[in-house]
Amino acid sequence: MISMRSFAALCLSIVLATPVAAQERRLPSSQAEIKLSYAPIVQTVQPAVVNVYAAKVVQNRNPLLEDPIFRRFFGGGGPQPEQIQRSLGSGVMVDASGLVVTNNHVIEGADQVKVALADKREFEAEIVLKDSRTDLAVLRLKDTKEKFATLDLANSDDLLVGDLVLAIGNPFGVGQTVTHGIVSALARTQVGITDYQFFIQTDAAINPGNSGGALVDMTGKLVGINTAIFSRSGGSQGIGFAIPANMVRVVIASAKTGGKAVKRPWLGARLQAVTPEIAETLGLKRPSGALVASVSKGSPSEKAGLKVSDLIVSIDGFAVDDPNAFDYRFATRPLGGTASIEVQRGAKAVKLSMPLEVAPDTGRDEIVLTARSPFQGAKIANISPALADDLRLDPSVEGVVVTDLADDAPAAGVGFQKGDIIVAVNNKRIAKTGDLERITNESFRLWRITLVRGGQQINVTLGG
Repeated sequence: MISMRSFAALCLSIVLATPVAAQERRLPSSQAEIKLSYAPIVQTVQPAVVNVYAAKVVQNRNPLLEDPIFRRFFGGGGPQPEQIQRSLGSGVMVDASGLVVTNNHVIEGADQVKVALADKREFEAEIVLKDSRTDLAVLRLKDTKEKFATLDLANSDDLLVGDLVLAIGNPFGVGQTVTHGIVSALARTQVGITDYQFFIQTDAAINPGNSGGALVDMTGKLVGINTAIFSRSGGSQGIGFAIPANMVRVVIASAKTGGKAVKRPWLGARLQAVTPEIAETLGLKRPSGALVASVSKGSPSEKAGLKVSDLIVSIDGFAVDDPNAFDYRFATRPLGGTASIEVQRGAKAVKLSMPLEVAPDTGRDEIVLTARSPFQGAKIANISPALADDLRLDPSVEGVVVTDLADDAPAAGVGFQKGDIIVAVNNKRIAKTGDLERITNESFRLWRITLVRGGQQINVTLGG
């Protein structure tokens, strides 16, 4: 029986003896190998792992001051007291010019972001790009001309369950900390953290404050960005999740081109999971693959010949177990080329060539509704293919979509949410943003609204 320490020392000895692109795996051959440590790897990667401090100003709302009768008799209509909310996370320097990748939830809503290096120096940082779908964000250090230490990204597809990894970050704000473990599982798709669910699972201790930190392999390369833990206590219980480096690479590439949004291939089809009942109907041995539920006109899927009821079983040679696995694989394909999609169509296996192109974003016509109505303060837009893809909407639904809501907007107060599709108001169909803008300029005692939320149609009636 070989101990974890022995196995860890073995893997490190390989790094010290021979520079290799990927991890080599063998048993230790001497007592000297068992006495080795992780220190050389840690010393190499630590300078590129940073602490991220975010702060935002919020108003301390007294619920009594929301009551107009209370304000009438006791005053209190002046400015509300402000409070600074702070969050702490970690990040990784991925470009020598001062580009840092972290989790989006670490800096979400921040008015100020600071980055502290391993040598204790602090820098103001600007947010270059935020991507809620992957929970990744890219920062750039301000007013710097020096070259910083960086981490190279590994090919996360080379990882195997059982490979040794190190997690580096700032748990609980105690300072930079290193923990070790193994890759416990790959391609975790039922975690429910982000739109693209294809996580690396590790038992390396990850705690609050580690978010955005590095998961590195025994060659000192970045294999993932630590993003979440499964915990009943708030501390590490040996189940942590990291975003694979191949997805991180896509977000960094978009940030380097100056884009404010991540550019990904557009599928133009809606997929659904294969249940045991569907698998039995299709004659499958097990419920796996991604079933095509709909195909949009003019989309890459239509051009490639994808059809409703096709079962996608692989993409570029990678097996597809469920729609989440396909979404990840497809989103990490490079734009401009094609992807080889293998589908099962009835009893036949069919190979399709899918164009890898971005979704068009024309005709969005985004506006903010200002007239007194239940929609006041809502930002709405026509549903372009790009917007439908970004908000995970069914592109076949007609209407206009709510793209943003201020917290204090009347529309937020009555319950509207980002992603709601407004289909009809007072029995009038809403096809374009101009239709809803015109109707909000009218006065009604009652507003009968039909909307679609999460694929479900909802009818509500609100007072004028």
